[in-house]
Amino acid sequence: MIQAHEEGILTSTSLMVSGDAAQEAIALAKNHPHLAVGLHLVLVCGKSVLPPAQIPNLVDSQGNFSNNPTQAGLSYQFNQATRAELRLEISAQLEKFRDSGLNLAHVDGHLHLHVHPVILNILTEFAAEFQIKFIRLPSEELSKNLKIDNRNLFTKIIWSIVFGQLRRYGEVLLKANQIKFADRVYGLLQTGDMSEEYLLGLIPQIEAELVEIYSHPDLVNTEINNGGEVELAALLSQQVREMLTVKGFKLSNYNQLI
Repeated sequence: MIQAHEEGILTSTSLMVSGDAAQEAIALAKNHPHLAVGLHLVLVCGKSVLPPAQIPNLVDSQGNFSNNPTQAGLSYQFNQATRAELRLEISAQLEKFRDSGLNLAHVDGHLHLHVHPVILNILTEFAAEFQIKFIRLPSEELSKNLKIDNRNLFTKIIWSIVFGQLRRYGEVLLKANQIKFADRVYGLLQTGDMSEEYLLGLIPQIEAELVEIYSHPDLVNTEINNGGEVELAALLSQQVREMLTVKGFKLSNYNQLI
């Protein structure tokens, strides 16, 4: 992450405050003041900030959220006890981020569960208290993606439909609460393979003005992130940087837009 920021085009990152390496990440961020940091809200496939006894409907006895995002989403939608505990945990994660001393550039979420209507409404209710100015709303055109890479067609169609509906709901809600969001956010449909080749094919097609492109760079591929090396190489690519310049894009981050 730091290499991609210092040597490449990375301008922003997200922090999982309940992650094992959170304190190390906070220290690194403070040593790189031009790197904007947002909250990566974790409500599935991860650990809670609050103790399990305080949110027994959300996590197991070890403090682990469900590993099934569909199951979790249904519970958050229809279980009143779970919804009450969601407020507590979301508040706790926002509080822990604030305690880090970092400026909250934006909010996004693990597996994009933050755009779940229940969760997004809770975030808007906390916006004034925690100074939430930007929230990520995934938004990319399926046709542009398929021109470059037509693999995983069925999955991409489903994701486009589901997240398209969530995006439309989110736009109305965030506008009503004066919370900002990017015109386009690219990364969902090509998750794990935001390669140099892909970015060089995508950037010339982009027509929006305020655009976020996200990926998951890493020094080595892992079981969890098997595309990390490729995505790091893309962020370090001089060709990608030059393409952005040629197409009139200026590197920025949410802190600079607040």
